[in-house]
Amino acid sequence: MVVLSVLRSRLHPTGRHPERTRERILAAALKEFSAKGFAGARVDRIARRARINKRMLYHYFGNKEHLFREILTRKVRERSAWAVTAPDDAAESLAFWFDAACRDLDWVRLMEWEALSAAEGVVAVDAERRAAFALGVAQVRERQARGLLRADLDAGHFLLAMVALTTFPAAFPQFTRLLTGLKPTDPAFVAQHGAFLRRLAGALRPQTRTATLEAGS
Repeated sequence: MVVLSVLRSRLHPTGRHPERTRERILAAALKEFSAKGFAGARVDRIARRARINKRMLYHYFGNKEHLFREILTRKVRERSAWAVTAPDDAAESLAFWFDAACRDLDWVRLMEWEALSAAEGVVAVDAERRAAFALGVAQVRERQARGLLRADLDAGHFLLAMVALTTFPAAFPQFTRLLTGLKPTDPAFVAQHGAFLRRLAGALRPQTRTATLEAGS
């Protein structure tokens, strides 16, 4: 019995920890998809990185497409949870999302691959992502109603601008390097761009609120 148990553990080293195995597969798949895109990703490389065989990967996720959808779903929900904790103030909110982009480069690269492959077509987990953005637009409007943001700014376009301002440096590191001489991962650039976003956000506040904050500083 002992010998049989040892043999089973060698053949199926992760069998006793299915949730841990799933997490390892998802982490390996995120790295593979962000590096190669959906079309270029290979299940055998994901399996090797996760230290399992392909049969076990298919057992947990069915196929590559299902695995990709699971990753996107989890990332969308993760970012939606971040949105709940994002600061109300425009200056701090921009800095918050810029920091999030710097810490989540795999997601940034994944979105770049999707842009190249999906173009104007339907994207994976489309409905859930639209719902997440709709929630973001509603949050912008709520902050406008509270006098935290200028009311004359279109909420959808404002959110799109926020994504651009906070994600572009990481998405296009060559531009960042050419314009500033620094890599987007350089702590000096992170500090400089964070400070820039905070100053820029001053123009997004209502004039009365800006004057009040300046008077109190």
